[in-house]
Amino acid sequence: MDQVPGSPQEPQDARGGDGPQGCYRHPDRPTGVRCTRCDRPICPDCMVSASVGFQCQECVRGGSGTGHAPQATVPRTIAGGTIAADPRLVTKILLGLNAAVFLAVLASGAELVDRLDLLGLAFDPNRYQLVGVAEGEWYRLVTAMFLHQQIPHIAFNILSLWWLGPPLEAALGRLRFTALYLISGLGGSALSYLLAAQNQPSLGASGAIFGLLGATAVLLRRLNYDMKPVLILLGLNLAFTFLWPNIAWQAHVGGLVVGAAVAFGMVHAPRDRRAVIHVATCVLALLAIGAVVWVRTLQLVG
Repeated sequence: MDQVPGSPQEPQDARGGDGPQGCYRHPDRPTGVRCTRCDRPICPDCMVSASVGFQCQECVRGGSGTGHAPQATVPRTIAGGTIAADPRLVTKILLGLNAAVFLAVLASGAELVDRLDLLGLAFDPNRYQLVGVAEGEWYRLVTAMFLHQQIPHIAFNILSLWWLGPPLEAALGRLRFTALYLISGLGGSALSYLLAAQNQPSLGASGAIFGLLGATAVLLRRLNYDMKPVLILLGLNLAFTFLWPNIAWQAHVGGLVVGAAVAFGMVHAPRDRRAVIHVATCVLALLAIGAVVWVRTLQLVG
């Protein structure tokens, strides 16, 4: 006889006269409990608590085991992200991008740096024209985040990213971590564009790194962990920022503030409104960055 969908044939040895049937997965285990959806007998190891009664694991995986969609039973991070098998994937990709751009700089020389660094407005004698963000080269706000010219500079940023990135990526999830990194970097670029001299170039992932540092402080506070190590590290980095010459402190401060603000919205959002608040937090941060860039552009071209 053909098997009816949703009501599979019971094992031949599952019945014991008029006694309880055997579990559909473990026929040697008599049980009086049935799945409230497919009506198959289920033993304690196979039953999943539902809003009414118990359901089998197949029905749960099919999306109805608890009365919710399958995604509702997927384990989530503290920020609502999906727990990934490799919590370092995005961090590795970002490290690879920084390394690839650095190798391209070594191969091409200063020409690539001049075209990709963060520059407000200046005259390029090689091209006999004005260049910079104020001239419509908005991409410099992003490309400068992955651009390094000196080995100590990229070494410091790569080590910092490898140390700060994986724990944050694991806690936030890949998508939220990516958004945090990029928006923090843009925040650093925007403040540097606003406050630095218009013809002063800057480059490096430091703005994004400081954003991760600020996000780490917010996350540890949310989890009630010991704040002393991260506060000491933050203090040392800020001291290094303001005391060491030729450091674009504007990018560091901008990245730190934006990263902390975005992370706060991500880890403190109520569970039932996470998605809305996360999107709103990122959008508001991008709008603020856009406003800063717009005001500075009006100053330079006005």
